[in-house]
Amino acid sequence: MRALRLTAWGEAPAPAEVERPVPHGAEVLVRVEAAGLCRSDLHVIDAPPEALPYRLPFTLGHEVAGQVTALGPDADGVAAGDRVVVYGPWGCGSCTRCVAGSGNYCDRRDTLAWHGAGLGRDGGMAAYLLVPSARHLVPIGDLPADQAAPLSDAGLTSYHAVSGLRPALGEGGNAVIIGVGGLGHLAVQILRATTESRVLAVDVREDALALADRSGADFSTLMRPDTARALRARTGDVGADAVLDFVGTAQTLELAISVLRPGGELAVVGSGGGSLTVSKPGVLPAGFRLSLPFWGTRHELAGVVTLARSGALRVETERFPLSAAPEAIDRLRRGATRGRTVLVPN
Repeated sequence: MRALRLTAWGEAPAPAEVERPVPHGAEVLVRVEAAGLCRSDLHVIDAPPEALPYRLPFTLGHEVAGQVTALGPDADGVAAGDRVVVYGPWGCGSCTRCVAGSGNYCDRRDTLAWHGAGLGRDGGMAAYLLVPSARHLVPIGDLPADQAAPLSDAGLTSYHAVSGLRPALGEGGNAVIIGVGGLGHLAVQILRATTESRVLAVDVREDALALADRSGADFSTLMRPDTARALRARTGDVGADAVLDFVGTAQTLELAISVLRPGGELAVVGSGGGSLTVSKPGVLPAGFRLSLPFWGTRHELAGVVTLARSGALRVETERFPLSAAPEAIDRLRRGATRGRTVLVPN
């Protein structure tokens, strides 16, 4: 079968012919219908040697949806023909967090030579994906694959971030989204579907603000010198109850702190290289709480799929055949992608 493989650090992935996997033990073989492409893939491709514990070569693709086609003799919980989305963070499988479905926070993550599908293990940018256990599969029913695949990272990460802030977002609350890209536009929809808060969106691009508006934001604005004042005015000058920063640069973190009310919650999802200095007393709001959400739990992925199947969550996507992966990667690097990129096997 054809697969998009990473064969050297810092070099473009290349198509290759590889053997179609055969499931053994508890393994499950999934015929790939769609695989998402995101900036995490660029981080992996661009990583210098030894920056990651992964062993080359391997197939990329950690956002995967498809159909179960074969099962190992010890596999259970799914059947051939089931349509599924793959839970991406494959932890050790035996620590208390993995057993509870929280492979994203596996206790042995730092000791593993892989972190999941497309992250040290063969992923879904291929015709088939071998999944080590059915516990990594969530049924999607008739949900289109190009909608389901991005839910396993972009949707799940956003849902997990919002879940941690939900207690602070009661009726009349205000949530600020900084960065309305592939994750941010889903966070807007998840906030609208699962909280009673107003959603205020910020980005540096006009088209991203249009996406925020289509996703249900109550207010959207470009990032300017007076953005903090404009956002505070929308909250009655008390500040935001929660801020989700999907960029994570020094500038966006400064904006987040400047609009957060005392006792507010900040979730930093983006990996833009910014930092905060924690000191007391200092410039941080009194009672400020910080979270660094990473991916999400399998139970939360099921919740994301439920939202999508109900119509409350829709991913803005650009589709490419797998053979056009170089073009898709180039568009992503240039920031020309609208929403999420999805690759479909030829």
